[in-house]
Amino acid sequence: MPPCPADDPGHPAHPAEASARATGLTELDRVVTHCRACPRLVEWREETARTKRRAYLDWDYWARPIPGFGPPDAPLVLVGLAPAAHGANRTGRIFTGDPSGDLLYAALYDLGLANRPESVRHGDGLELYGVRITDPVRCAPPENKPTTTERDTCRPWITRELRLLRPTVRTVLALGGFAWQAMLPVLADAGWQIPRPRPTFGHATRATLPATDGGPPLTLYGCYHVSPRNTNTGRLTPPMLRTALREAALSAGLTPTPE
Repeated sequence: MPPCPADDPGHPAHPAEASARATGLTELDRVVTHCRACPRLVEWREETARTKRRAYLDWDYWARPIPGFGPPDAPLVLVGLAPAAHGANRTGRIFTGDPSGDLLYAALYDLGLANRPESVRHGDGLELYGVRITDPVRCAPPENKPTTTERDTCRPWITRELRLLRPTVRTVLALGGFAWQAMLPVLADAGWQIPRPRPTFGHATRATLPATDGGPPLTLYGCYHVSPRNTNTGRLTPPMLRTALREAALSAGLTPTPE
């Protein structure tokens, strides 16, 4: 099959076509790992895997798109930005192998939403309870800054993911303004109405999105991203993160561990 141009949504390997053929999350998670639609991201993720970071010279980097992680019937979905070059791009699992993930998985464990407080690599035995984690951009971008075109090219993957989760998902927690903005058109395409005026991001902000078919509404929460830039400056503290996760979990119908 010829290479997939990012501007050809009719190409069989383009995210718009490949995601639509996935009939379940397991298949979607498998298919997304073969995506090569964005040349700049493909080059960067693979170059990072070749040069590596000194601390990880003995690692065989994943260097492919990162699928979502968590049960296929999760009522709560956490949305980040994109994989870290030496985090998920190395380990093969979202929010794994970097400080952001260390904080996030520890908080989920404290709330009884994960079976262990740390995440080392894909297949290390970590399990999430009622929570799925995903990104609107599936490949590690240079300087952690995907372009608008790359975000939009990648959108069909997360849109299909939310459509497949629609029978059970009740709450989405957007980690950062990028995730919040990226999710508004995704949720609209997946079957929820976006309020007018469009809700703006803020920490602890929430918005209720009615379902277009009369089904259960969805609650969209905002939380500062768990990046070192936010956590090292105190903009986001572990208690703030746990509070946001707890409120989102309760909204989704989960029962987090009491404080």
